[in-house]
Amino acid sequence: MTYRSRQHQKTALVLTGGGARAAYQVGVLSAVSKFSPRHYPTPFSIICGTSAGAINSTGLACYASCFQLGVKKLEWIWKNLTTSRIYHSDPARVFSHITRGALASFQADYANKRARSLLNNAPLRELLNEVVDFNRIDNNLLKGHLSALSVTASSYSSGDSISFYQSNATISPWFREKRKGLPCQINSDHLLASAAIPLVFPSVKLGKEHYGDGSIHQLSPLSPAIHLGGEKLFIIGVEQPSEPLHQTENNPHPPTSATIAGHLLDGIFSDTLQSDLERLKRVNKTLSLISDKDKNSQEGLKPIETLVINPSHDFNAIAVEYYHNLPLAIRLLLRAIGITNDSESSIVSYLLFDRTYCQQLIKLGYQDALENETKIRAFLALK
Repeated sequence: MTYRSRQHQKTALVLTGGGARAAYQVGVLSAVSKFSPRHYPTPFSIICGTSAGAINSTGLACYASCFQLGVKKLEWIWKNLTTSRIYHSDPARVFSHITRGALASFQADYANKRARSLLNNAPLRELLNEVVDFNRIDNNLLKGHLSALSVTASSYSSGDSISFYQSNATISPWFREKRKGLPCQINSDHLLASAAIPLVFPSVKLGKEHYGDGSIHQLSPLSPAIHLGGEKLFIIGVEQPSEPLHQTENNPHPPTSATIAGHLLDGIFSDTLQSDLERLKRVNKTLSLISDKDKNSQEGLKPIETLVINPSHDFNAIAVEYYHNLPLAIRLLLRAIGITNDSESSIVSYLLFDRTYCQQLIKLGYQDALENETKIRAFLALK
């Protein structure tokens, strides 16, 4: 029996969203790769991602045959990232994009309209087509290095959470309340749709529906991994300790619109995961009270093991230190909506695709994983 089938065939990796915050995931994975044997395939046979986590997931799936190589490639990209590789950030294109969007509101209903957004992420499409070889996913599925890859996006047309997946087995599509799983050949459009932060980046049309960030309608972030056969879920989350930027007690001022928008994004990217984990623990506890004989009759219910790695420091506090690394045009745009280097809004931490900020998040993820090394080795059966 191979290393893969003996230890990891039911182990799933779940990567959440968060824009530039996803650099933290790479730090955690970098540490895990150091725990793994060299030149071995990924310890995660099932890889599921949402939003920016979908991009990291697909990158790992492309190099499932050599986990360390896949992580190194991801790490190199994030450590050398610039804002201009994700969205247009020079004054001319930033403000012309906004102007075109404003003028588009006067178009007739029959006109062929483009998706409107605050920023234009056309450079991200170019980057994905440059660094992601989607053909490698099929090769890894055929060779057994990978069992399934899932990318989740939210349909603005139906309001459902749609998990697009590729697998090496016949896995039936699933249809639950407000969530579905659909087999497909994953490409850059799926990644752009999953990572389209609401209002910030444009929606993407897939088939007949328009899609945006996968975290928007994702009521059950753990569902895709479980439907694809995962029984052990390694989750890199974004639940972080709050580190106020300044004294907030007895603050006489109401929250600004920018602060409220930041809270909404935080809720989209983290709250549902915590709720789903709580629900999973209750199901596990209930199953532990049922006899083995009765468990077999409970079709579709099985105990799920989880290990969650969350950041030990606040991304917002880190982002403040690198605020001035944002291009001038983006800082002016953010200032226009009330976001400065000392504001309480978390939006900067999502948009700061700057190598120095990303390197700090990678370093934090690496350190957090090292502090949990014993737990990670035991969970992934790594010697």
